[in-house]
Amino acid sequence: MSRRPVAVATLLLLLASGCAPSRSGSLGPAPTAAAPTTAGPTSGGAPTTSAPPPAGTTAPAPPTTGAAGTSRPATLTLELWYVRDGRLAPTRRTRPATVATSRLALSELAAGPTPVETAAGLVTLLPDGAEVSRIDARVATVRLAAAPDPVTGRLREAQVVYTLTQFATVRQVAFGTTAPAGRADYADLLPPIVVTGPVIGDRVTSPVTVTGTADVFEATVTVRVLDTAGRQLATAFTTATCGTGCRGAYRVAVGYRLARTQIGTIEVYEVSAADGSRTKLVAVPVTLAATR
Repeated sequence: MSRRPVAVATLLLLLASGCAPSRSGSLGPAPTAAAPTTAGPTSGGAPTTSAPPPAGTTAPAPPTTGAAGTSRPATLTLELWYVRDGRLAPTRRTRPATVATSRLALSELAAGPTPVETAAGLVTLLPDGAEVSRIDARVATVRLAAAPDPVTGRLREAQVVYTLTQFATVRQVAFGTTAPAGRADYADLLPPIVVTGPVIGDRVTSPVTVTGTADVFEATVTVRVLDTAGRQLATAFTTATCGTGCRGAYRVAVGYRLARTQIGTIEVYEVSAADGSRTKLVAVPVTLAATR
């Protein structure tokens, strides 16, 4: 009896097993899906909707992976919370992966915003030397220098809490002798509208997906895309998962048409029920990629 059919079958089995997709690591817990939102019309293309991140928080983008067949990430995307106009504002950094994620996050937080972020109004109040002394039962103990005044001190703590609690290993942060605190303890330091994506300086393509959280009238969030001259390219609206006294998550995609790549702005705001003006506006400068 010929052994050729057996050999061929064995080779096919080996190829099939070798083509199985490799698994990659991820940072932090997966977001809990909320009910999808409904987006309004847009002048540059119909917006799309999908389940938003949980209200008041967002998970960082998962790290990219290294060589095929390994689970060790090559890079790590961190969510950093700076301060803008006396309120918290998020941005992101992608850095080489490390097991000391909390140390890296505090180091990046203290290093401060990029020139583009600084031009857009972001600052950091965290001094050099802040460090995590231990993490136990999902509580991180952080050594932090005394602040010159209570307002600065509380904003510093909020920056640390919002930044460190992106990790699955941290739920609360303790500062010295104070009781551990979580994001809810500093929720009043968030602006009415938070934009978690895109962040300042991102390069975006059409349609651009805009995400974040908001506490606005009837949960209605409006987005528009402006070119470098401030001309409106497209607009859309959506509803957050909660509003008028509570914070909900929103997500909307806005399509635009543009002949050449240029600096532009994503504006997210509430339309005033009194006079139709744009209120609680957050402007995010980005690079708008040309469309074809």
